[in-house]
Amino acid sequence: MTATAATGPHRTAVWIVLPVAVAFALLIVLLATGEPASERAANSTAVGRLAPLIEGEDLDGQWFDIDDHRGQWVVVNFFSTTCVPCIVEHPELVAFAEERAITGDAIVVSVAFDDASANVRDFFLANGGEWPVITTDTGAIAVDYGVTAVPESYLVAPSGVVAAKLIGGITKDDLDNQIEDLVARALADTEVSS
Repeated sequence: MTATAATGPHRTAVWIVLPVAVAFALLIVLLATGEPASERAANSTAVGRLAPLIEGEDLDGQWFDIDDHRGQWVVVNFFSTTCVPCIVEHPELVAFAEERAITGDAIVVSVAFDDASANVRDFFLANGGEWPVITTDTGAIAVDYGVTAVPESYLVAPSGVVAAKLIGGITKDDLDNQIEDLVARALADTEVSS
């Protein structure tokens, strides 16, 4: 009787843990084998238009206004601290932001999507990232950009126009390649019109 009693709860635990572990493993495989964000550029009503306003106090108490960054590329990253692809892409955003801080030609701004300021602050303290992070009144910003799920990133050109929307986790190379392609297209358009 003792052996049966010991295996009953153990057996129940296995039946609970096993499906969760399988689901988690499938999620990891899906993320690892998914298309890169550069191949997931998506149509959006924001693309080709002046970037919707993003302004407000960031996590450090500094005022942020996207219009103050004309002349630079701006990566607008919508994220949540509980979103696995958001967590996976974060080191890539850190690498991109650090490299571009040297040249000064691009910045990142993160917009928390349905997340508490305290959670976001803890996330950035633990994972790095020295860029503006907007955590309050972000629902209207997400609607203006047409965000449907996180992570989503928007690449705003130095002119202030939204140049691309990227769905899903991104990498530093995705962002570098997108900027390079957009610059090349702009140069080709200039040459054709000359």
